[in-house]
Amino acid sequence: MHPLAIYANHNQGPIMILANIEDYRRLAQRRLPRFLFEYIDGGAFGEATLRANTADLQTIRLRQRVLRDLSNLDTSTTLFGQKLSLPLILAPVGIAGLNARRGEVQAARAAEQAGVPFCLSTVSACALDEVRAGTQAPFWFQLYMMRDRGFLREILARARESGVETLLFTVDMPVPATRYRDIRSGLSGGSPVARKLRRVGQVLTRPRWAWDVGLMGRPHNLGNIAPVLGDRAGVDEFWTWMGKNFDPSVTWQDIDTIRAEWPGQFVIKGILDPEDARQAANLGADGLVVSNHGGRQLDGAPSAISALPRIADTVKGELTLLMDSGIRSGLDLVRALALGADAGMIGRPWVYGLAARGERGVSEVIALFEREIRVAMALTGSTRIADVGPEILWDAS
Repeated sequence: MHPLAIYANHNQGPIMILANIEDYRRLAQRRLPRFLFEYIDGGAFGEATLRANTADLQTIRLRQRVLRDLSNLDTSTTLFGQKLSLPLILAPVGIAGLNARRGEVQAARAAEQAGVPFCLSTVSACALDEVRAGTQAPFWFQLYMMRDRGFLREILARARESGVETLLFTVDMPVPATRYRDIRSGLSGGSPVARKLRRVGQVLTRPRWAWDVGLMGRPHNLGNIAPVLGDRAGVDEFWTWMGKNFDPSVTWQDIDTIRAEWPGQFVIKGILDPEDARQAANLGADGLVVSNHGGRQLDGAPSAISALPRIADTVKGELTLLMDSGIRSGLDLVRALALGADAGMIGRPWVYGLAARGERGVSEVIALFEREIRVAMALTGSTRIADVGPEILWDAS
């Protein structure tokens, strides 16, 4: 599928040509109620880290090479024994399934067709068994450490039953951060009645979403935690439950216990410090994700790309090294590979595609990344993913 898409939006504006991720972002903003768009798009506090994630990537200069034989350029790679068409994973995003009808199933199908992994969030709209029923290839699953250890063990068992082989354990959210956009939009903060009224008002301005997702996309019960909250629980009940169940007492010993119980690949997500990376390696993790939660947790933390080189120096070769937070193009992903990542994860880009055009939009976003990766590899003289390393970085000295 060609990455250039043309979208005729007769009711809400002129024809849009979707050439990059920012175009999908703008279309998603047109399509979604404000509270959903701000949840995807926003970060913590003043969003300094959110901005740094993307800005710091743009400062990395690449070494252009010419007159190389590029006739057999290959973007494929292998992660955890699985052959991938691209060094790309669709990262877990909470309540992503509310951005299109049964959205996580649509995204998982697009990833499967493209030959890249999809990672389902604990707090997804579509449950593990629904995604399993809608796909053929194994998908990944993301989990938080919860106070309710019974729930934790139960959902791990359900993940294994659903064929999950790779578990991402998110460790950078012992407490939820303050997100000003979510408070202003009515997703959190204030009284439940006032929040609900603001959200209803926003839904009424998006009749297409209200029909496709609000009415036809039922149930809206955050499937993986529905057994705990009940089938009729909504967004407000979800936030209350999450606030009570994040566990600020969690330590490396707790993570070690989960690692011992999980038979598949175990990846720790949310590492920014080399000492923590060393702990993850010593624990026996199979991989880690250099991530600041997309700028949604500690505002003022370093960008993921600026943290990556020191972590790569510490543990590269001992475990699989992934990076997310700020990757908005195939060029960005190549920059991350050059600084030590084995692959990159994208969250907002695929959700923008999902909100804009459903499964087709996610497929277009993946195709866009593939094209951009190919161009970046060709112009740096790289014909294989293994060739993309420090040698393609420009040294101004």
